[in-house]
Amino acid sequence: MWPDLTLSAWEDTRDTLQLWTQVVGKVRLALEPMVNHWWQVPLYVSARGLTTSLMHDGERGLEIEFDFVDHKLDLRTSDGGIRSVPLEPRSVARFYAETMTALDDLGVHVRILARPVEITEAIPFAQDHKHSAYDPAAAQRFWLALLQAHRVMTRFRGRFVGKASPVHFFWGTFDLALTRYSGRLVEPLPGAISHFGSDAEMICAGWWPGDHRLASPAFFSYAYPAPDGIDQVRVQPDAAAWTSTAGEFLFPYDAALSTEDPSRAIREFLATTYEGAAKRMGWSGELTALVEPTSLSNDGDPRSST
Repeated sequence: MWPDLTLSAWEDTRDTLQLWTQVVGKVRLALEPMVNHWWQVPLYVSARGLTTSLMHDGERGLEIEFDFVDHKLDLRTSDGGIRSVPLEPRSVARFYAETMTALDDLGVHVRILARPVEITEAIPFAQDHKHSAYDPAAAQRFWLALLQAHRVMTRFRGRFVGKASPVHFFWGTFDLALTRYSGRLVEPLPGAISHFGSDAEMICAGWWPGDHRLASPAFFSYAYPAPDGIDQVRVQPDAAAWTSTAGEFLFPYDAALSTEDPSRAIREFLATTYEGAAKRMGWSGELTALVEPTSLSNDGDPRSST
């Protein structure tokens, strides 16, 4: 259920895949209307990989999906059009060109800002011949990890009765995230992305596959604005801890996998970090008033109690 994701074994594929998701994510950004906190831009975990979900090109619908089972990028329109781009070792430049050609073939003529964001080395897509690695087995392991993290985070989301984001995948930061809100507006961080993404009091949690800064995947949790004393919150499991350099709580993926029940350990991390932050931020207890039925199984499958 929880695959090994040692970064050194798939780092080149990870870097290429992040850039490919940015190409597709920018198509969604160009086609969809603005939604608070940039909720119109993420991708979503699907039964085969990552999808844009339904987008609109005039009166037609469009969906683009990374299929990590058959390793292809599928582009489908509501009038029956379909094109595919193989997922195989190829440069970002070639992937970008073939994806835009496939869109043109479908009659979807969209212009995007054709360079990556939120990464250090922002080579324009059409010029990036450096990143070209694609290991199908590694990409599939990445998706399977997303699938399991999505399952646990979706159950955690369901206990909150206030405003909460979907469990969605941000292609800029390359992480799966879930955000809860108190309803209070705050002064946003500077910058265009932060201005629309951090204008409300929030507690965010998610899963990140790691990069050159952190060589292993981790679950994370942080609050904005960070309340006084958040670094003193006692969280569980024992392997979870506040990281001052990142300004957030981290729970290593490998530590979760080493427990008897990784799903339970992750839920414990999500719950204790949220409760500690919410208490210091003065959030109402009514926001988490939804009680899970005790008859549910550990994995939250209601069929076990029918």
